[in-house]
Amino acid sequence: MVAAHYQHLPYIYRSSLPKMVPVLSFTLIGCFIFIVYGTLIDYYRRAWTAIPVFEADAQTRQTRQTRQTRQTRISVLIPARNESANIAACIESLFSQTYPRHLYEVIVIDDHSTDGTAEIVKGLPYRSPALSCLQLTDPINQQRPIAYKKLAIDTGIRAATGDLIVTTDADCLFHPEWLSTIAAFYEETGAKFIAAPVRIGGATHQPTRSATSPNESTFLSIFQTLDFITLQGITGASVYKKFHTMCNGANLAYEKSAFIEVGGFAGIDSIPSGDDMLLMHKIYDKYPEKVLFLKSPNAIVSTRPETTWKGFFNQRIRWASKADRYDDKRIFRVLLLVYIVNLMFVILPVAGIWNSWWLWLLLIGLLTKTAVEFPFVYAVAGFFGQQSLMRWFPLLQPLHIVYTVVIGWMGKFASYRWKDRKITK
Repeated sequence: MVAAHYQHLPYIYRSSLPKMVPVLSFTLIGCFIFIVYGTLIDYYRRAWTAIPVFEADAQTRQTRQTRQTRQTRISVLIPARNESANIAACIESLFSQTYPRHLYEVIVIDDHSTDGTAEIVKGLPYRSPALSCLQLTDPINQQRPIAYKKLAIDTGIRAATGDLIVTTDADCLFHPEWLSTIAAFYEETGAKFIAAPVRIGGATHQPTRSATSPNESTFLSIFQTLDFITLQGITGASVYKKFHTMCNGANLAYEKSAFIEVGGFAGIDSIPSGDDMLLMHKIYDKYPEKVLFLKSPNAIVSTRPETTWKGFFNQRIRWASKADRYDDKRIFRVLLLVYIVNLMFVILPVAGIWNSWWLWLLLIGLLTKTAVEFPFVYAVAGFFGQQSLMRWFPLLQPLHIVYTVVIGWMGKFASYRWKDRKITK
């Protein structure tokens, strides 16, 4: 009987081995990819915490400025399209800056608004600092995509009198020390391009938002805020370590001379988005040591969350649409790794229909992914004063995985609408 049992073992192995090999192979490959991903997230965490917080004390900064022979003149550019609900509060916030008023100007570039945005700007009583409103007047060509935001910024730069260009969005609010902090950082470091932090909601020291402001405690606002916190942490870490280029157009500063030297948006002017990261990489190619991240609470710009899922998805698809246009292949490799990791989590439950092992691997992977990402996102959320939202982080993990896969795919292949314009890939 024992002999018969042993004679049967080779048959068992021969019949089960073909089924085990693919399971073991894909498990090992998946584990290797995830180890690389976990190492990357931990690298971002350590890099973020290593970024020195720039001295934000007003008195120290004032003393430093008196020792500087150079006084930086700043041109703040605000490309705006149909922003009548936000533009007045944005400009009011800019006029509350502590930076000497004779050293900065505000230029609003109206991008074919149909809601009276330009009229609101022109009707504002402020005259110090200098406020001007330029209007794009070229006819809209519906047959080919036009990078209107790049055109607006380029128009503003041509009219700017400042040495340092600062770009932001019409739905943003600012700390009173925002421009002073940027100027001090620029003067101390000699940076050619400065990426600075952006926060969804949570504005402090700012004029009260309008009654139509969205509820910043909705499920949608919590989801996009946590997603945005992660992106901001990656931005700061990657720029600080020169790992790859990344930024957000709501809070950028760069020398006008550097913009002109690299040819501005030439070569990327047919891409609807990318006025921030694509330009950043052009300047990085010329001045890799002078592209810096400004980590300071006073430098944070607060922006409004999207109020609808449709608006949110259109925004993120727009951001993702430029992924395959990056000259910086380092960030493309990072994005590809992140996409593959999230795609695995979408595939596992489907594979679990045929083999329960994949469901166990899915559960283990979800717990591990959350444990790896939580310390990093928590550290970044602390800087933005939004740590209270972290209790939602584990619960939103499955939704964020699906969202990442869907947005990544749609950014490559789908059309989207932005500012009442349809952009087709």
